[in-house]
Amino acid sequence: MSITENQVVDALRNVDDPDLKKDLVTLGMVRDIAIEGKKISFTVVLTTPACPMKDMIQRACVNAIKYYVDKEAEVEVTMTANVTSRRQGPVLPGVKNVVAVASGKGGVGKSTIASNLAVALAKQGARVGLIDADIYGPSAPIMFDVVNERPQIKNINGRNMLIPVESYGVKIMSIGFFIENQAQAVVWRGPMAVKALTQLFSDADWGELDYMIVDLPPGTGDIHLSLVGQVPLTGVVIVSTPQAVALADAQKGVSMFRLESVNVPVLGIVENMAWFTPAELPENKYYLFGRDGAKELAARLGVPLLAQIPLVQSICEAGDAGRPAVLQGDTPQAKAFEELAKAVAQQVAIVNATARETVGQ
Repeated sequence: MSITENQVVDALRNVDDPDLKKDLVTLGMVRDIAIEGKKISFTVVLTTPACPMKDMIQRACVNAIKYYVDKEAEVEVTMTANVTSRRQGPVLPGVKNVVAVASGKGGVGKSTIASNLAVALAKQGARVGLIDADIYGPSAPIMFDVVNERPQIKNINGRNMLIPVESYGVKIMSIGFFIENQAQAVVWRGPMAVKALTQLFSDADWGELDYMIVDLPPGTGDIHLSLVGQVPLTGVVIVSTPQAVALADAQKGVSMFRLESVNVPVLGIVENMAWFTPAELPENKYYLFGRDGAKELAARLGVPLLAQIPLVQSICEAGDAGRPAVLQGDTPQAKAFEELAKAVAQQVAIVNATARETVGQ
């Protein structure tokens, strides 16, 4: 008896997306079913190229076919991705998800997290942009080794648009590109800073992107409120170090984004400088700023702990050299940033799925 497409579809109804808690068929993730004798092939379209459950889903599909259809079936599953979005609006129309990276205070490594997150997502197959919205302390030009680069201008439909600088697969815009002297202080009042930030979003040709990472200034203020008012954010990542003073400010940051007038989903908290590991003793961990502070804060606030990033000298050196640490190959710090990217992509998919279900109700 020949195998039918309906048999394959019914079998795959038994495979759930672990994040979205529904089966692949109901979610519309199964495409291009082809059957030739006992050879069965199909495509599973994931919600993110950085899906941490990709291998598990692929194995579950093969097992479902063999169990429910034919144990002798030869199953070929192609895993691909189509990043979904809940965003709408005239600002950044080609960008599916805008993820802000924020911190309650300075000095916690927010820009390091933002730059490595952007590169990690790009490494995992996503189209990524980064806006360095830290108007008073732009660091992206240094961290991406593009200090001497400048955005080009292109006339698009009768309008002069800035073309973002590209590095490591990431499109970048920063106020730092428009400052001749990198040591020069940016002394602007709030309205001027907000106007400059708005131009980074609206006067640049970003094209089609899966993720836009926005490196916000530390604290809570005009920049944050203006961004929320003008750009529909998919969610925000809060960065903190483990010590009490940083955690108190991180909690304030979470509270701000949860205000009814702001209402931006908090994707989770990143604990940076979670422990110190010397290069000569890679297995050792020294908790210089306290242990698991951000992990405990995340549990209290009911948000995910996205990652714990170690304090490693090479992370700092990589930022200064303009080559983000996630590019350091098979190292603990590179793996930590890769896992952060997967966790962020996972939370973005959940936020978008929840939003679609709410609209459909």
